[in-house]
Amino acid sequence: MLLFTKDKNQLSELKEKPFKLEKEIQTLFESNLEIITGLKFIKSEFIIKNNRIDTLVFDPESKAFIIVEYKRERNFSVIDQGVSYLNLMLEYKADFIVEYNETQKQSIKEMK
Repeated sequence: MLLFTKDKNQLSELKEKPFKLEKEIQTLFESNLEIITGLKFIKSEFIIKNNRIDTLVFDPESKAFIIVEYKRERNFSVIDQGVSYLNLMLEYKADFIVEYNETQKQSIKEMK
């Protein structure tokens, strides 16, 4: 699908500029997370039981945690990784809740 940008009454095609590293995608997405998704950022690089989750977010509407995993290229093992993250979340739900609560405390401190 072609994408365009508008300058006055003139359209010009946007050119694809691939990311060199997954970390670039992660930084851009996390910096704009609430604008793009409406979700609440919890933690970057959340480590739990020797697993590293790229970005942990929370959906206040459904009251659910969401794990964001970045892939610069196609990856067929992403389904297996998703299932393993789901099992991790179900087994260590309390750890996710503690991290969420810590984030909320930090947000309150920053507001004061």
